[in-house]
Amino acid sequence: MKVSADGKSGDIFIYGEITKYAWEEYGEKSAQIFKQELDDLGDVEAINLYVNSPGGSVFEGITIHNMLKRHKAKVIAHVDALAASIASVIVMAADEIRMPSNSMLMIHNPWTFAIGNSADLRKEADDLDRIGKSSMQSYLNKAEEKLSEEKLQELLDAETWLSAEEAFEYGLCDVVEEANDMAASISDEYLQRYKNVPKQLKEDTTPTMSADELALRQKIADEAKAESEITKTILGGIYS
Repeated sequence: MKVSADGKSGDIFIYGEITKYAWEEYGEKSAQIFKQELDDLGDVEAINLYVNSPGGSVFEGITIHNMLKRHKAKVIAHVDALAASIASVIVMAADEIRMPSNSMLMIHNPWTFAIGNSADLRKEADDLDRIGKSSMQSYLNKAEEKLSEEKLQELLDAETWLSAEEAFEYGLCDVVEEANDMAASISDEYLQRYKNVPKQLKEDTTPTMSADELALRQKIADEAKAESEITKTILGGIYS
């Protein structure tokens, strides 16, 4: 997180997995950390939200989405390389979504681990359906008439990896920019979890940034780590 010199705008970075816990050196983000960063920006008029994330916890992501929707500042989301799963829902809260031509948006239905008897499993399935409908509404609100509920459900069922141009056509992106050199943030765990990961993402998942940008990202991470007291919790919940 950083604030501009005039105090009118601020930048927040979601680089990495969205979890119920967060250690900044691993690039993970929780709703608690996000709220701290959002509060620290102060009374800004604009927020630039930079995203490169494979997704993570649905409820953490929905909380972040709602924080952004409530904020009075104009929110501009920049999909630096990848906004997958619940990360794609988060960017739907922005007033404007900008994507380099080589970035991607991935959307799919939520999933979870479940144990129990048949009644437990039926309830879990019903819960997933309700959560899925909530996420669908975020996409539909952004897309408006460019995307029908039926087409969206088809895309979600298929775990669809949208290029910037495709996202623009469906109303899920407002501006397509020139390609950049950043690679998608996606771990081996997510490569195995998702079914239709594009070949190019499997081949190279290491971010490539300039030395100055790497130094800036590290500075932001170090400052956040020094200022935040993180409470460790057990990883769990529903994922997207």
